[in-house]
Amino acid sequence: MPESSILRRWASRIRTDDRAAYTDYVRRTGVSDYGATIGNLGFQMLLRDLGDGTTEVVTLSWWTSIEAIKAFAGEDHERARYYPGDDRYLLEKPEGVEHSDVVIDGM
Repeated sequence: MPESSILRRWASRIRTDDRAAYTDYVRRTGVSDYGATIGNLGFQMLLRDLGDGTTEVVTLSWWTSIEAIKAFAGEDHERARYYPGDDRYLLEKPEGVEHSDVVIDGM
């Protein structure tokens, strides 16, 4: 990773029974968008079962700059980006995302 980068974090919940279908759906939507955006340094999707029939979903993506994030998310880069099929899976759609400066990278 470059000396300075920005981490973008988004989180929501899905039904645990939808884990496989949602993962496949994200592979067909978000993965191609992340990878096609200049300035994206990588991304991950994390799943954590909460034990109540729901699973937390967290996406982490690393970027070279706010301008690169805007190329992916739009001018209002603090807002979450959603796809038309998200309503099928997401139990909540938070409006915002978190951005953090990466100051130490152990990779």
